[in-house]
Amino acid sequence: MKTTLLFDFTVNKETSTIHITREFNANLELVWQAWTTAELLDQWWGPQPWRAETKTMDFREGGHWLYAMVSPEGEKHWNRLDYITIVQEKSFTSKDGFCDENGTMNLAFPQNLWENSFISKENKTQVEMLLTFDTLADLEKIIETGFEQGMTIDFLQLDELLSTLIK
Repeated sequence: MKTTLLFDFTVNKETSTIHITREFNANLELVWQAWTTAELLDQWWGPQPWRAETKTMDFREGGHWLYAMVSPEGEKHWNRLDYITIVQEKSFTSKDGFCDENGTMNLAFPQNLWENSFISKENKTQVEMLLTFDTLADLEKIIETGFEQGMTIDFLQLDELLSTLIK
């Protein structure tokens, strides 16, 4: 599926950040729900053939999302996203990292701060993400995993999901 929607992925090694801007062809309320509801996240988060599987999600300040990235063979890689701030249908910040199935963070792997903003633009929604890493080495480790390609696939999957949810 080819898209003409805005997509920008910028890596800044001086500040150890990744800035992503992506437009979605859906209203703000629907895009917000797709980012903040476990049932919807499980349908688009995780580039195929992998998929996300939520164990628990408590979308509130101080809450967290514990999920596994599941391979086609059933192998699970656990992640935990801790919600720091939430401004309804405007933004949320979170700390993200690899963990075990109980949510205990694995400090041998990079963690990063996500700052996500949602902007209504006519019949579209623009999502801006700023990912900040503790070190340049952490940033480079994530880039080496194919993060940009994975996010590109995720966004195409979200486009497809949104098209089925628009009333």
